[in-house]
Amino acid sequence: MVVCSHPLTSQIPLPSAIDLIVSQLGRLAHYTFDAVLFSAFLAGVRRSTGLTPSIKPESMTESPNVKSWIENYLWVGETIMDQSVALMGSSGYFERKR
Repeated sequence: MVVCSHPLTSQIPLPSAIDLIVSQLGRLAHYTFDAVLFSAFLAGVRRSTGLTPSIKPESMTESPNVKSWIENYLWVGETIMDQSVALMGSSGYFERKR
């Protein structure tokens, strides 16, 4: 057993269980936001160029669960894109130029 006798180490508080849980929730929220942002980016690419990720069973997997998960993930991006466009369209800070 190694005992550290440095005077500063006795003053550093150890993180509590609540601190660790909050840290993990923060990390989860960050990854979720990144995933939703990327899904919205894919929705924007689809709308402006017509390009979509290929979800063919032979190219990804034959599992219907994976295909369903990918479709739901892309649906979230479409929904976020729709809501963002609606919010920006009703705002005075944006205008349509055609």
